[in-house]
Amino acid sequence: MPTLSGKTLFITGASRGIGLAIALRAARDGANIVIAAKTDRPHPKLPGTIHTAAAEIEAAGGKALALVTDIRSDEQVYLAVEQAVRRFGGIDILVNNASAISLTGTLETPMKRFDLMMGVNVRGTFLCSQACLPHLKKAANPHILTLSPPLNLRPGWFAPHVAYSIAKYGMSLCVLGMAEEFRSAGIAVNALWPRTIIATAALQVIPGAESERGRKPEIVADAAWYILTRDSRTTTGNFFVDEEVLSSAGVTNLSRYAMTPGEELRTDIFLD
Repeated sequence: MPTLSGKTLFITGASRGIGLAIALRAARDGANIVIAAKTDRPHPKLPGTIHTAAAEIEAAGGKALALVTDIRSDEQVYLAVEQAVRRFGGIDILVNNASAISLTGTLETPMKRFDLMMGVNVRGTFLCSQACLPHLKKAANPHILTLSPPLNLRPGWFAPHVAYSIAKYGMSLCVLGMAEEFRSAGIAVNALWPRTIIATAALQVIPGAESERGRKPEIVADAAWYILTRDSRTTTGNFFVDEEVLSSAGVTNLSRYAMTPGEELRTDIFLD
């Protein structure tokens, strides 16, 4: 049976939401989880810290290393990778989950927020990949999984929130380029995106998000597990959608993931 037992996953933004769900799914296999996130102390609006995440991971059967990491900082990222390798002996999987969001138009997006999204989403994804790649090259079945959408240049996905769209598609462009760049090294580089909105705590602070019409983060975590347990040499350069991954694995009844059973689900952005 496929398993992530003994594998070391470096997950950005794993203190809550989808990142934590992916971590917990891997922890149930007995994986080592590096929690690279900023939240060292309780957030005024969002639940969870790197320490509460570490406790949950350990309780689920995994081993955790909680590291305060701002992925916009070269020094902090490289230090975190060094500490991860020192603790667990290497890195098998990088999950680029951390992301900043602002669904605002051009005139309503402060440049400080623009810089945050570019720094976390695009630069952070590139930086974490760059820092982990030398260690991934030594792994038996190395994967980079980035939480970003399939590339789609339809103007309708840009007009309502130009800055955010550029930032998320920037992550997807990292996937497109790195998959080909490191194909010969046997490193899988893929993207994963949910078919529906995912009811995370972060989503609930966005006006009109309708989280009750979404699914639980566990659907993305289960899809990620199916991707990360595949052969890296035959699974790269894909822009996966969670439903499709689960369907290909024979999982077709998705009702248990619904936040509100029977409620009409709301499709996530960037998917036609």
